[in-house]
Amino acid sequence: MPKRSSPHVAILGFSIECNKFAPVATKVHFLARTYLEGDAIIEDARAATPRMLPETPGFVAAMDASGAWTPVGVALAMTEPNGPVEHAFFVELLGTIEQRLRAALPVDAVYICSHGAALTTEEDDPDGVLFTRIREIVGPDVPIAATLDLHANVSERMVGSVDAFIGYRTNPHLDMRERGAEAAAAIREMLAGVKPQRAFIRLPIVPPTVTLLTAAGPYAEMIDLGQRRMSPEIMNVSAMGGFAFADAPECGLSVVVTARHDKRAAETLASEIAELGWANRARFYPRLTPLDEAVAKALAVVRDPSLPALAFADVADNPGGGGRGNTVFLLRAFYEAGVEGALLGVFFDPDLASEAHRQGIGARFDAHFNRAETTNFSEPYSALATVAALTDGRCVGRRGIYAGLLLELGPCAALKVDGITVVVVSHRVQCADPVFFEMMGLDIGQARSVVVKSRGHFRGGFDEFFGPGQIVEVDLPGLTSPMLNRFSWTRLPRPVIPLDEGVDWQLPLGDTATI
Repeated sequence: MPKRSSPHVAILGFSIECNKFAPVATKVHFLARTYLEGDAIIEDARAATPRMLPETPGFVAAMDASGAWTPVGVALAMTEPNGPVEHAFFVELLGTIEQRLRAALPVDAVYICSHGAALTTEEDDPDGVLFTRIREIVGPDVPIAATLDLHANVSERMVGSVDAFIGYRTNPHLDMRERGAEAAAAIREMLAGVKPQRAFIRLPIVPPTVTLLTAAGPYAEMIDLGQRRMSPEIMNVSAMGGFAFADAPECGLSVVVTARHDKRAAETLASEIAELGWANRARFYPRLTPLDEAVAKALAVVRDPSLPALAFADVADNPGGGGRGNTVFLLRAFYEAGVEGALLGVFFDPDLASEAHRQGIGARFDAHFNRAETTNFSEPYSALATVAALTDGRCVGRRGIYAGLLLELGPCAALKVDGITVVVVSHRVQCADPVFFEMMGLDIGQARSVVVKSRGHFRGGFDEFFGPGQIVEVDLPGLTSPMLNRFSWTRLPRPVIPLDEGVDWQLPLGDTATI
């Protein structure tokens, strides 16, 4: 078929990060966050404040700016990190995508917005299943570009089914829109005749989440090396950290290099980056602050106003990794120690938020946290609280990963529990944006301690208040604890660092590293 002057490009996606230890994700979770079909995908991508994450808006904007094209919306499903997806919904989504894509044929290219760390209740690699199905539908010659979170667990069939594999390069994820634009540029190149080659290597390292920041550290050095080795021959370098809590065979630190023509160039660069990661393997071990030390630090900044304020990251209860956002360990410890001038957010408890709305601003009542929660680590806790503020939870992200996105957190309340003000939300989300406090009228700049239920994305939102030296990552129980030896693994590849001793690895030779 001759090439059209306005290429038809299908747009679709399935984006969720799945924690095997968290409750199952259902269709309801996707409908509540982002589930779009057909032209609604394009409309939201072009909206001033889209609901979807920024990759697809970045892709659409770049395609719009680079020439004529006809976008073909297929289906896009994304939601907050959770447990494995109910398999029946994944099958339904796969059927919807196939039906709509076949109806749109012929298409000239496909863009897939994926996360890459999905699970279903029956499948370890649903991203690979989706990518393979798309390739089967459009055939071997239609260009496919995919963007993925750098926490993707990469499988051979994921890499083998696409032409351009594009992972995020920043953690906190501040480059999602740029990666979407990069996918658009790759599509344009492939439509002009470029046929990329890819190399893929996975290491026996399953990095704890707190070792995957990209400002500094062993992972940052891998990404930096890849970017310094960019050349006219190399289209993309993606160093993928993986997501341990998926507990899947595909977990692990991996490197995917996409070359424009030369397979050997992709292999050589992938090998160099993988060897650097392996040389730095001893640095992929977490270092956290014990709870008693965290409490002492919070008390110290209250007693001495000359000390800088601190941000305490509850990394073990990160909704951005499947945590419930409702463990009370830091709240209870700070309250019992008499910590003053503290903010804590955001605490996921729809029942408590609803009760606060019934009580009204100024009401003083016994706040029962987690009265209906049964998930592991989500212990009940009661304290006398005063309702300081109420909102409907509708806001637009101001900074970091949520900047410019329309967010709906449901009924929200700010509860003052002695010296701690707790922001309670009805829709689970990680505390990565200052707007979650500011929408309640709370002044972060006046707080002495700010507790955030987030692993790392808060760094991109709260950096105007807290530099790296003001952040305390606290060692607590939870579904997203970076202390991986506390979990019972069943599918994770073994042996791996940091769980096992005497792990050995040799660089794959020749085509074994290439897709």
